[in-house]
Amino acid sequence: MSGIKIVVIGGGSSYTPELIEGMIQNHASLPVSELVLVDIEEGLEKLLVIESLARRMFQKTGLDVRLNATLDRQKALRGADFVLSQIRVGGLPARRKDESVPLEFNLIGQETTGAGGFAKALRTIPVVLDICRDMEKICLGAWLINFTNPSGIITTAITRHSRIKCIGLCNIPINMERAITGLLGVDPSRVYCRFLGLNHLSFIRNVYLDGQDITKEILKRVAEDASIAENIPDIAWSTELIQSLGVIPSPYLKYFYHTRAMLEEEREALDAGRCRAREVMDIEKELFALYRDPGLEEKPAQLSQRGGAYYSEIALSLVDSIYNNTSEVHVVNTVNRGAVSDLPPESVVETNSVVNASGAHPLAAGPLPLTVRGLVQEVKAYEELTVEAAVSGSKKTALAALVNNPLVRDAEAARDLLDRIIENHPGYIHLT
Repeated sequence: MSGIKIVVIGGGSSYTPELIEGMIQNHASLPVSELVLVDIEEGLEKLLVIESLARRMFQKTGLDVRLNATLDRQKALRGADFVLSQIRVGGLPARRKDESVPLEFNLIGQETTGAGGFAKALRTIPVVLDICRDMEKICLGAWLINFTNPSGIITTAITRHSRIKCIGLCNIPINMERAITGLLGVDPSRVYCRFLGLNHLSFIRNVYLDGQDITKEILKRVAEDASIAENIPDIAWSTELIQSLGVIPSPYLKYFYHTRAMLEEEREALDAGRCRAREVMDIEKELFALYRDPGLEEKPAQLSQRGGAYYSEIALSLVDSIYNNTSEVHVVNTVNRGAVSDLPPESVVETNSVVNASGAHPLAAGPLPLTVRGLVQEVKAYEELTVEAAVSGSKKTALAALVNNPLVRDAEAARDLLDRIIENHPGYIHLT
């Protein structure tokens, strides 16, 4: 290939300048010749703002990249080599419902985990599969890099119900790795972390420093570390819990292991008129005010508050591994193929994988630690039922999914909550 065509679905996102910066920094190994930013009618204003900023960023560095912004997704996909998905179906108003409605039932309200993540998945899966159908017709050979949350569930839907080549991404693993290198005070290149589990339900089983296993030392220190995710309340881990698990959990596991404390924090925030969705709305208002400044020619520092740290680094390093066939190891969401022996071969897992031109090849991880096996298997069942419900439109299957979610479980609460979710998203969720 003489150059790479990248299409960004959800191009009007405030995250997009991260990608532009990454394309500029990695242009020597990733010669992007064409970039198309795609959005929907409701996002047109933001899309045009992002296009203008991206153009200024490219012009500042003198890169010759053909840049377009459009609402015509099918036209944009023609000739695409890579498609990056970063959409939010229903926008931030829908996120507010994901965070607030479960609290009415005394349940965790969060946009990717629990009942909120379930609602988001039901809204998102049909839209993503529609994108995949377009890709099947227009650019079947292109790679879809999915950053759309809940990433593991969305990647499952794509791998089960389309022919598109897809790898799912999340920035939590690299944030966990960088938190550990920060604890150690060493260069990231000296540290290797072995991940296994599911998206937003993954664990570091081993930490290696210069090839030496230092997991026991890290377990003693990790409970003192601050939260590494902007959208998760900063509640400290229980030292006894970390020692008993014998693995380092993703910060999202706080919702499962410290449920009462997290629920209380969410309730207090809501009573005080605070929620992460509202915070993000304020952050985005500030960001787009900056983006509109014709003198801005680089990614502003304030973007780090948005919660997308290292997004461009992981997304473009993954594209680099595929494009240049490097066979580097990345932590991605991909089909298990027996790597995690306690989960079905066709299920999607989040684990270390060798990535090259033929895709992601998960490294053998063996069985899950007994301390976390039951939780991972239960959440995997919930994820697969959620995909089935979204594709089939079956309310019965959707109820089964909610009952299998450890953050819901109660049958009566699940039934009433499901009705409220359907009622709150009439344009997006259709179950019978």
